[in-house]
Amino acid sequence: MRLGARWRVGDPPHPGVPEEMHAEIATQEAAHPGAGSWTLTWLEGRPRCALDGLLVVTLSPDGDVVLDALSSEGAGEDEDDDWLE
Repeated sequence: MRLGARWRVGDPPHPGVPEEMHAEIATQEAAHPGAGSWTLTWLEGRPRCALDGLLVVTLSPDGDVVLDALSSEGAGEDEDDDWLE
C-alpha cells in the first residue's frame, strides 16, 4: 500500500512523484497560477496528481504522462434546488 501526500504549488513535487511527471506538473502550475496545492494518490499502482480539482496528471499503463482536465460543467449548481428560484 502506498500513502498519498499533498504539497503546495511552487514547491518541488513530493518525493513519491516519478520524475517523468515533473515537467507536466511544472507546466500546469504555470498555466494555473491561482492554484494552491497538489494531491498525490495511487490508483491501480500508478501515481495520480490532482491540482485543486482542476486537472489530474498521471501515468498510463505504458508509462506515458497523461493530463486529464476535470469537468467544471455544472460546478456549484445543484439541480435539486431549482424550486428555490
